[in-house]
Amino acid sequence: MLVGAEGGIPHPPAIQPQITHRQRMRFTCTTAQTNVNITFQDLLDTINIATAAGAAYDMFDQVKVNLVEMWSAPVQGNAPSQVGLEFSGNTAGQAGDGRVFSDSSMGVEPAHVRAAPARASTASMWTVSSGDTAFQLTCPTTTVVDVDLSFRTVFSNPQATQNAPAGATAGQVYYRGLDGKATAATQLPPVTPGPVD
Repeated sequence: MLVGAEGGIPHPPAIQPQITHRQRMRFTCTTAQTNVNITFQDLLDTINIATAAGAAYDMFDQVKVNLVEMWSAPVQGNAPSQVGLEFSGNTAGQAGDGRVFSDSSMGVEPAHVRAAPARASTASMWTVSSGDTAFQLTCPTTTVVDVDLSFRTVFSNPQATQNAPAGATAGQVYYRGLDGKATAATQLPPVTPGPVD
């Protein structure tokens, strides 16, 4: 029997037996958005797995927002494009600093916002699926929206997506719109070569 340097019996190191994942996800805006609430349920629904043609569950159980970035190019000869992002914390009991980030395009330069939620706000912490607002978006059509999210699994009952898929393949992982809706209904579809529902 081998004995450790201090005379103890060596053992394997501690592990973290759960899936964690960080991903920068891209979405486009197909219909102008004004103060649209993006919930934690919407964020968790963006990556889901089908269990039947009409049933899907979130791949992960918790999410936190690392940053949100938006670009909107102006249409030449028209008014400037404007984008806005707010970490409102407007749900009762939810911590948030209420900061609003906004920018306008100028000439050919796009409107651009890059912002992270305040430390110790709910959006910056691990949060389960709920209808609470993670952030609000205001953006014109063709805006590109990147959301950098961290995900993790916990030992809990799986959470069904808020909108059932149609014609999904059991066992397939799907991407959804930033608003939690399937591709046919979303106004913020994902930019991905992978399957969308």
